[in-house]
Amino acid sequence: QVQLVQSGGGLVQPGESLTLSCAPSGRFIKLYGVGWYRQAPGQQRESVGNITSYGKTTYKDSVKERFIVSRDDAKHTAYLQMNNLQPDDTAVYYCAGDIQTIWGAVPEGYWGQGTQVTVSS
Repeated sequence: QVQLVQSGGGLVQPGESLTLSCAPSGRFIKLYGVGWYRQAPGQQRESVGNITSYGKTTYKDSVKERFIVSRDDAKHTAYLQMNNLQPDDTAVYYCAGDIQTIWGAVPEGYWGQGTQVTVSS
């Protein structure tokens, strides 16, 4: 069974950086576009950035000067590098990706399990 597995996250101080990663596990053909989302307590889940299978990125305005979405197709992994983190960035971060699991089939959407990022002094 295919899953999207996230790693990274944790507790950091304001101004520090963290990198999250997101990769499929199980049998799959290809990871296509990947989006990164976050959900703060009491808030709706929001998109912070995404990357297409061609490497084109888009970002939420409030993070585009600090966050970088990238991918390493050789490792079938997408990354969210977060710089100059602030307390308002505290949230559970999720990745979501389109994964092709069968040759010739349309890619299907999967969510990662989520990882907590806490920014506090």
